[in-house]
Amino acid sequence: MRPTPFLAAPALALLLAPATSALAASPQDAQGLWLSGDKAAVIQFAPCDAGGTAALCGRIVWDKDAGTPQDACGVQIAQLRQWDGSAWRNGWVHDPRTGKNYKGALRVKGDTLALRAYIGTEMLGETEEMARTAAIPEGCKPR
Repeated sequence: MRPTPFLAAPALALLLAPATSALAASPQDAQGLWLSGDKAAVIQFAPCDAGGTAALCGRIVWDKDAGTPQDACGVQIAQLRQWDGSAWRNGWVHDPRTGKNYKGALRVKGDTLALRAYIGTEMLGETEEMARTAAIPEGCKPR
């Protein structure tokens, strides 16, 4: 007798569950240095304090425009207060080009970080993908 798809699917899910949970993202996966999609900035994500709440903050640590009037070195671009098991949320994302703040969500998959900025619902937003990087190029001066 051949197993029906309805019985085979749950059995397969049980077999794969330990493997997928080992690959699940953790709150620490976002920490470190990330090169922006346009390769114009490096953002460092690190734990920070958000009014007594442990949060994740992102700050520009290298900017291709360092030393010019468009220099964004040292600008904090994100503060996200809650890890929900798959993403950092409940905070804000700042666009230094426009000076506007948005709601935000941050997810990491391997060496790719997706920072989503949105108004209202997450569906109505834009995502910036970043790649993990090991070093900060020279250029930014401490503020």
